[in-house]
Amino acid sequence: MGLFTKDIATFDDLFLHQLQDVYYAENQITKALPKMVAKATDAGLKAGFEQHLTETEGQIARLEQVFELLGEKAKAVTCPAIDGIIKEANETAGEIADKAVLDAALIAAAQAVEHYEITRYGTLVTWAEQLGHTEIAGILQQTLDEEYATDDKLTAMAKAKINPRADAVTEPA
Repeated sequence: MGLFTKDIATFDDLFLHQLQDVYYAENQITKALPKMVAKATDAGLKAGFEQHLTETEGQIARLEQVFELLGEKAKAVTCPAIDGIIKEANETAGEIADKAVLDAALIAAAQAVEHYEITRYGTLVTWAEQLGHTEIAGILQQTLDEEYATDDKLTAMAKAKINPRADAVTEPA
């Protein structure tokens, strides 16, 4: 079995498939973020995850707008990559007893998700431009910009507070 389904014959088909992939990913992320909020112990990290949940819901709405502009029904195709990232995050978080170390692991997991999304949206913006979908490229660029901003916020939080706190842990909790 190949990487993609057999119904991908054209560049337009590939573009649509990748939209469906990221639509699935965003929906899975909305299911994972409340769990991350519940596990996070740092108030700023909790608030950041809550804010990103609201942002992700807006990103899903934008994807639905893109499907509509293409004359397509918003449909998801399973994305093994995001499923794997979320599974790994859950497994790792389950193995960490110290809350400070757990918060650092949650940021790392969130950044893995962000980096995946950045690759997908970056590609989709480029493809939308190539296909002459200027309005769609602009909509997708909005989301790409948000993903970069979220990644930057996570990095700043990790460097300023979360990682130093985790690094100070010397004994198991």
